[in-house]
Amino acid sequence: MNGPGIQLTLAPELHVFAAPARRGTRVPTTTDGVSSLGHVVESVGVPLTEVGRILVDGAETPLAHVPRAGESVEVFGVDRPQQLPGVPGTTPLRFLLDVHLGTLARRLRLLGVDAAYENEDIGDPALATRSAAEQRVLLSRDRGLLRRRELFAGAYVYSDNPDEQVRDILGRFAPALAPWTRCTACNGTLREADKESVGDRLESGTQRSYEVFAQCTDCERVYWRGAHHARLERIVDEAVAEFGGVGTP
Repeated sequence: MNGPGIQLTLAPELHVFAAPARRGTRVPTTTDGVSSLGHVVESVGVPLTEVGRILVDGAETPLAHVPRAGESVEVFGVDRPQQLPGVPGTTPLRFLLDVHLGTLARRLRLLGVDAAYENEDIGDPALATRSAAEQRVLLSRDRGLLRRRELFAGAYVYSDNPDEQVRDILGRFAPALAPWTRCTACNGTLREADKESVGDRLESGTQRSYEVFAQCTDCERVYWRGAHHARLERIVDEAVAEFGGVGTP
């Protein structure tokens, strides 16, 4: 770029995307004189999915603004909880996770959050197309994927730790929680099932030890309070205690 110079300040939460030299206050930045603020922000490494307000000389300004010489631009992260444009607050949020976020997908499903996920890498174009077609928020740690214009909406997952990932997404989007209502394998809906109806799918030891079962209405997988139930209950209890919002997903 070789055009008007501006002073660019990124909010601290956006520093993870930028080179160290761009993490200060009022960093001199050269533009090309024709590109929008959105293009300038992306050019320094920040996905627009992570951008909230932008102030130009103290006034809130849209991403389409073409910066002029000497302007001071401040870029803030998204407000939390984040309200998606055009999506009523009462509309249940639906998510789509890329191939590297399988554990997060299962955790969200455990909490009753609609979280679509493919076990195989179907490619960035297919993920972006599905996000748009099904109006799902795409969750990813791939900045390039989040820059695809056809996305319905997207969000960068900041941590590689599943516990931190869950807290991040719940805190950012505040989806309604309905624990134990979704199949963690396929994202289908769980229903109560009596032992007789699922007996042919159980090993004899399971039949003798457990009385309460649930079955997925989609893939027909059967669930019961097995050896890992205490750990899963802890995950659920901690999420509900911190974020509440239990309701119909």
